Amino acid sequence: MTAMAHFPTLRSGREHLKDVLDAAASGRPASISRDDVRISAVDAARLVEFMAKVRPANAQLVPEAGGWSVFLPGLPIAADGATYDEALDEAVLALRDYADAWTERLRLAPNHANNWGLVQLVEAATDERLKAWLVGE
Repeated sequence: MTAMAHFPTLRSGREHLKDVLDAAASGRPASISRDDVRISAVDAARLVEFMAKVRPANAQLVPEAGGWSVFLPGLPIAADGATYDEALDEAVLALRDYADAWTERLRLAPNHANNWGLVQLVEAATDERLKAWLVGE
């Protein structure tokens, strides 16, 4: 077994897909190149934990008007709920809606293009992990 699994062509990557996936699952570098683009494969759980550390939510959870509000500074994402837990549930839904909109069109907008890491986190994380991320865990 080599330390990394890099395949310089799509064809070789396809022929060795199991090796790419095994390497990614074990945390070893894994990639496939196509033309001038090199694509890395990463275990989603590892990606989520890494992204949660390097991209903290910095969410503000605020009691107001008999309920709770969640704001993510610097992002067009906010949510409200009658309870703290409902507000977090709504914030997760708002994050998922944002990720969908980013994938469809916002990724092309200059003021949203750099949010790709957030979108990767949202798409790969469970609802429970996103709630923990929102509260700083």
